[in-house]
Amino acid sequence: MDTNIPLAEKLRPNTLDEYVGQEQLVGAGSVLRNAISSGQLPSLILWGPPGTGKTTLANIISVAMGRPFYNLSAINSGVKDVREVIDKAKNQGMFNTKGKPILFIDEIHRFSKSQQDSLLGAVEKGIITLIGATTENPSFEVISALLSRCQVYILKSLDREHLEQLLEKGRLELQGSTGKKINIKESEAMLRISGGDARKLLNNLELLVNSSTTKTIAITNDMTMEVLQNSLALYDKNGENHYDIISAFIKSIRGSDPNAAVYWLARMIAGGEEPKFISRRLLILASEDVGAANPTALVIANNCFQAVNVIGYPEAELILSQTAIYLANSPKSNATYLAIKAAKKLVAETGDLPVPFHLRNAPTKLMKQIGYGKDYSYAHDFENNFIHQDYLPDEIKNQILYTPQANPREEADRKRLRELWKKKYGY
Repeated sequence: MDTNIPLAEKLRPNTLDEYVGQEQLVGAGSVLRNAISSGQLPSLILWGPPGTGKTTLANIISVAMGRPFYNLSAINSGVKDVREVIDKAKNQGMFNTKGKPILFIDEIHRFSKSQQDSLLGAVEKGIITLIGATTENPSFEVISALLSRCQVYILKSLDREHLEQLLEKGRLELQGSTGKKINIKESEAMLRISGGDARKLLNNLELLVNSSTTKTIAITNDMTMEVLQNSLALYDKNGENHYDIISAFIKSIRGSDPNAAVYWLARMIAGGEEPKFISRRLLILASEDVGAANPTALVIANNCFQAVNVIGYPEAELILSQTAIYLANSPKSNATYLAIKAAKKLVAETGDLPVPFHLRNAPTKLMKQIGYGKDYSYAHDFENNFIHQDYLPDEIKNQILYTPQANPREEADRKRLRELWKKKYGY
């Protein structure tokens, strides 16, 4: 076997039985496995983090179904490339008895609207079966007309058991190809750094083995961190440290450090990260981490999101920088984030509690007769547009879900809530 082939490529499985992880999709009796075995495969989108097996699964599907297979990368392909492949698929599909050709598009979220539009007709007419792979939420990145014609399958980061299986396969492969005796004494650092990314895990294992000049290698956590610390500083816009850098960026803003925020922003810009991805994360942060402490932050972040989609690079970097610094300098609160989490937990624990009768809508005479809307007080009819009444089900009527935090904006909210509700909620 060619020693220049990366370990992750050498170990790429060829059948579903060799495939590690994603049992919810390809395990015995699963929907996708049944679709493959029956030959009734719909167009689909594989959505999941890097290294979870999206490309591998697409290849396995094509082999298992015996169909012609075309592969395009959204990074390097344009509308012309798509149309050429569709024309080839149309001609080949006429003479193929096993079903229509499969067109796999890696990183389909990087396709523009016009590029995605060029796929639509071929999918609608059944010329191809489309398999798209994406690390981004397809609801945001795939046009609705195309998304409505595809099934979305979610791939999860691999868990420890799966990663350990891959490590052992990698160890045996490297032991055979290098002639070295390899002992993985400690794997925690490798597993942590991989973040559930199989490709990253195997690449790092190979790097560790190749960095050693001895015939016997004992891999420990200390050795892993020492060898890999330089590679961890790199930014790979195609996925390797994509999530590491955005994580550092978000945590810097959350930690109110504008200097670190613009540094990590510059790292992403230099690495070619899409401004839409960065601005969407800023939009989420404005609600999750700034929230009620500065409600204007959400307006600023939304304007940023809209602007960078219109302008693009290089000018968009100014808007991203302004927004990142504004959010880093804003007071922070995750009270609304905690409130919705607490509310969802309460719903899960208490179930579908009945709506109190006085809060129910009464559009018919019968509903009014049985008490719907009875004794409801219209707040605007009272002083300060407020009247003390219960709005939660009786079983949880004094439950506190939102707790204002210690910042000027929410302290004012707390004061007002205390004045309105007196002792009801303990504000």
